[in-house]
Order: sequence, then structure tokens, then C-alpha cells
Amino acid sequence: MDHLYQTFKDIFFLEATDTFFSPGRINLIGEHTDYNGGHVFPATITLGTYALVAKNGNQTLRLFSTNFPETGILVVDLDDLEYRKEDSWGNYVKGMAKYLKEAGYKLDVGLDILIEGNIPNASGLSSSASLELLAGIIFEKMAGLDIERLELVKLGKKVENDYFGLNSGIMDQFAIGMGEKDHALMLDTNTLEYEKIPVELGDRVIVIMNTKKRRELVDSKYNERLSECQQALKELQTELDIESLGELDEATFEAHTDLLSNETLVRRARHAVTENQRTLVAAEKLKAGELEAFGKLMNASHVSLRDDYEVSGVELDTLVEKAWQEDGVLGARMTGAGFGGCAIAIVDKDKTDDFIQSVGDHYQEVIGYPAEFYIAEIGNGARAL
Repeated sequence: MDHLYQTFKDIFFLEATDTFFSPGRINLIGEHTDYNGGHVFPATITLGTYALVAKNGNQTLRLFSTNFPETGILVVDLDDLEYRKEDSWGNYVKGMAKYLKEAGYKLDVGLDILIEGNIPNASGLSSSASLELLAGIIFEKMAGLDIERLELVKLGKKVENDYFGLNSGIMDQFAIGMGEKDHALMLDTNTLEYEKIPVELGDRVIVIMNTKKRRELVDSKYNERLSECQQALKELQTELDIESLGELDEATFEAHTDLLSNETLVRRARHAVTENQRTLVAAEKLKAGELEAFGKLMNASHVSLRDDYEVSGVELDTLVEKAWQEDGVLGARMTGAGFGGCAIAIVDKDKTDDFIQSVGDHYQEVIGYPAEFYIAEIGNGARAL
């Protein structure tokens, strides 16, 4: 922080007055269910995005990121918040400002904002949602706004959906806005009802395994999967009175697969239905301390994402399938949207070094470049420091 305070002074020629932090997130289980009306089970991590802020006395935002120094200082007029490609990462801040103003909040205070994140970029640990919620809490405090946290969460989702055109669900913003240290959030994405469940792993840790393959979600097959699920839902609705795939249990779904027009739709919908059911069971297993059962459900989740939903890819499969073979591993799966990014594994603490060495060597041999590994600690949600 001392270094960041000095950097702020060097960039903006004044002293920072306020500091903020917004975490990244992992999802323990429940992938690609949030836009299908199902359940997710995320937790916030201690990697995240920091901001130092001061009022600058005019009607502009001056933005600088130590992660992207080549973009220099981005100057944003608070009366002109439309998306511009050349504004790069600053569009996440602009999007939150735009939708806060549209929601009726008075945003008339100019700010100098220095950003530094330690979430690997495009890793699937939600660096974008972290930045959205960070911007939200900065505006909330610095402009003296009274905003319900759930409204900030929904505005962050709106930035993804409407500002960037990505049809993602609400999991990332919800987890980052509402997260609590040493707990995961069991969230019903249909009703937004949630339960905080302690993550008590005993002598085990969560290891994040980063493929270092960048995911560009807007350009990926993410929106394609969404449209496939919407089409499957539409076809199932010809006989079933449902509003989302998350309402179905496996038996009901399997009894009605003949309604679906092709095998691809069957597999996509089967993942949405079975993953939701796995997530419900997994939360109960974790609460009961049945960690081996929880680990097996993680493994089954990855298989479904690999085979039915087809969103993993060779990099994630290489990490996860090698992790399954290692001593002291309860379970492993990709986390996040897929197409690269990260996987997670629950590993015995005393086997962690051997695990990282073995999986890392295998990945380097198969893929040709190294993976990165981090021990995930579960921390609190977005906040002023």
C-alpha cells in the first residue's frame, strides 16, 4: 500500500484519501447454471483489485491502472459515459457510473482513481466483476450515495449484459458483493435467496490451477451455450410448465428428452439440470462434513462440463485429469466459464507441494508452457478499507 500511495502521488500530484478492495471469486460447484435458473456455490478469494482514490474538484474521472500502464491516464467526462473500445479496462468503471446515473443516483464528483489488481487477467477468477463492484463501492462512498448492496450487484451484471453484450448470469457480482470470509454462498439464481455455508476443510486446502490460456468470453462460445439452453427450454416448455431448466430434476428431464430436436440440445440441457442437482447435494455434503462425497461431486461436475457442455478444452482437462490421479486429492474441476482460465482442486495440506510439482510438470510436458498455482484463501466481499 505504501508503494501504491507513492505511485498515486507520482501520477496525479495529490494524496489519495480513500482505499478500497474488491475480491475475485472461485466457484466450488454449479457452473453454467446461473443463467439457467439454477444454483451456484461460489466463494470470494483474497486475490482481488485495489483502488486508491481522491476527489479532483472537477467533473471528470481520471483513471490509471498499474496493470496497464501503457494506456496512461484515461480521462472520462461524467456527462459522456458511452462505451469506447479505446478506453480499454476503463469501460468497466464507466459502465458502473453510467448505470448508477440512469438509476437516479447523483454522480457529480470528479475522482482520481488508481487501480492495481493481483487477479491474473482473463483467468476465470472474475477480474471484470471485481472491477465493476470496486467501481460501485468507490462511487457509493465518494459521492455519499445510499445504495443497497444487491442493487450494486445487479448493476454490475447490467454492465456485463448491456454495456459489453455478454449474456452472463449474476453469480460473479453476487459473490463479490456479498462474500464472507471462510464461507461459500449457496445461491438460488432464480430467487436470489442465499445461504452462507462455512468452508471447513480440515487439513486440506483449495489449490487454484491457472492454465494461463486467456479466455475472451465475449468472443467465445458462451453466448452460443446460452442460446442452446434457451432453445432447449423452449422445446421442453411445449409440454412442461417450467420457467427455467433449473426447475427440473433429472428424472423429469430424462423422461422428456424426446421433446428436444437434436442430441446437442439434449446434452446442453442435461448439464444444466444435473449440475444444478449436484450443487444442491454438494452444499449439504459440505455442511455435513462429508468431504469425500463433496470431492466426487466436483469430479462429476467437470466430466459434465467436458462431455455434455463442451466448455473445458485440452488445457483445463490436462490439469484436472492429472489432479484426479494424485495422492491426497479429494476432487478437482474447472471453475468459471471455461475455454481456458482456472481449475480448482481440494488437496491435503502436506501433499500440496508434491501435487503442484507433479501436475505442473505434466502440464508443461503436454501443453508446452507452465501453469500457475495459488492457494486460495476465502475472504470478505468488496469493501472500503
